[in-house]
Amino acid sequence: QVQLVESGGGLVQPGGSLRLSCVVSGRTRSSYPMAWFRQAPGKEREFVASVSWSGRSTDYTDSVKGRFTISRDNDKNTVYLQMDSLKPEDTAVYYCAASEMLTHNPDYSDYDYWGQGTQVTVSS
Repeated sequence: QVQLVESGGGLVQPGGSLRLSCVVSGRTRSSYPMAWFRQAPGKEREFVASVSWSGRSTDYTDSVKGRFTISRDNDKNTVYLQMDSLKPEDTAVYYCAASEMLTHNPDYSDYDYWGQGTQVTVSS
């Protein structure tokens, strides 16, 4: 089994920053394409960002481009989401996910393993 554990969520004021981490453990291959999704109350889960297994390719939803950065450290089996210039509309539970596919993409149905989520609240 593959386990994903997120951390780093919390309460932050608008304009502030947070860094989320996701550690992958268990019966893993060398590395997976990874992504971050989020789900706000009453809304569907939405794609935030993804990264290739090598870390050389990334993708972002338009609303976070220029503010969020996804990265990974394969030696530590960890994926990060640096979130800057946070807005109240970024408030959600953030989930990391890993895919058995060869490439990363924004479709949540292509991701096989999910973390339990970490709450991010942006409020003054």
